[in-house]
Amino acid sequence: MEIRTLRYFLAIAREENMTRAAQYLHVTQPTLSKQIQALEEELGKKLFTRHSFSISLTDEGILLRKRAEDLVKMADKITDEFAALDDIAGGDIYFGLAESCQIRYLAREINTFQQSYPGLRYHITSGDTEQVTEKLDKGLLDFAVLAEEPDSAKYNSLCFPEADIWGLIMPCDCSLAGKETICFDDLAGLPLFCSGQGWRKDIPRWCGERISELHLEGSFRLSYNASLFVKEGLGFLLTFDKLIDTSRESGLVFRPLAPRLEAEIYLIWKKHPAFTPIAEKFLEQIRDSFIDKSKRLLKILD
Repeated sequence: MEIRTLRYFLAIAREENMTRAAQYLHVTQPTLSKQIQALEEELGKKLFTRHSFSISLTDEGILLRKRAEDLVKMADKITDEFAALDDIAGGDIYFGLAESCQIRYLAREINTFQQSYPGLRYHITSGDTEQVTEKLDKGLLDFAVLAEEPDSAKYNSLCFPEADIWGLIMPCDCSLAGKETICFDDLAGLPLFCSGQGWRKDIPRWCGERISELHLEGSFRLSYNASLFVKEGLGFLLTFDKLIDTSRESGLVFRPLAPRLEAEIYLIWKKHPAFTPIAEKFLEQIRDSFIDKSKRLLKILD
């Protein structure tokens, strides 16, 4: 199975039309058809269902599409990495990011780093721990940012200078908006929105076994989407501070939980990474910077 053939397969899956895919790939339609037929024979499965004016993926084709996308991305990443070996002033770095306002620290480091290495090209994807670690494990990412403590057996990590604060997002005319903090009893009986990861890990740290007394109305991977449900009066959102616009014009307010619940944010990378020179240099910079920022924050708190 060749990478080129997988590229052909993905083009057809995307275009859902053999003629358009052939035009996109700059090959003849018979050549393309022959390649796909050979792929189906190699795998022993039909990958496409032919219709009058289009084609669609079979169940086996859907499975191959996911695997093929990862393999093609990996092949492209390998090509880019070797091309960058002699270019110490540039290259590609791939990040997978959790949702956190602490990402601003990473953005500042990238900005500073790019001033010294203007050839830097960075690529950002977002997701929860499961999504970004899967890509990191497959080698599709150089770094990931998690909103939970990482597995130290698999990853090296660097803690961000500040932690995120958990709280409740609610309409500004809600009776709870008049409180400075939100306690457990305030949440009893409320329809709550929360990320699946937060509901499984962070909220139980805060309330223990009493989480069974709370009602999860729905889970969201993106807090912004959940905030729209709050605006429509469908529930209340448990999330980090500063992820949602709570200005006066927004109609929403944030109140921290009491007792205070924090989530540390971590930059992680594999134990034995195959870093490009540009990724190595970036890690050196951000490690030194984060350690320095953490020391200065401790002095301020003291």
